[in-house]
Amino acid sequence: MIQRTMYVLAVQDLQSSAKYYKDILGFNVHEIGDDGWRMFVRDGCRIMAGHCPDAIPGKELGDHAYFAYLVLDDAEAYYSEIVEKKAEVTKTLRDESWGMREFGIRTNDGHRIMFGQEIG
Repeated sequence: MIQRTMYVLAVQDLQSSAKYYKDILGFNVHEIGDDGWRMFVRDGCRIMAGHCPDAIPGKELGDHAYFAYLVLDDAEAYYSEIVEKKAEVTKTLRDESWGMREFGIRTNDGHRIMFGQEIG
């Protein structure tokens, strides 16, 4: 049984990533006992970000920059919230034939996240 999911990301600038996840995406940022790591937390989502200045930037990963599909209870409300805060939208909110209302964003590091809500 999988109890929950956590994501691990390499970021080039941990401070700017923490600011982005807090100010744009509405996550809480937690210290975890190591200066090179932060935990970004919002509801049931946990993202561990590690300071990796020499890693390939997320912006250069192409399709491999997608790391998560987060299922929401109100995609329209969250979409409005983060668009107002100037999140970079890669896919505008729309209903899809597979039964999801979804949208996508690119973080300040270039990582891409999809968000969706089950329709009906």
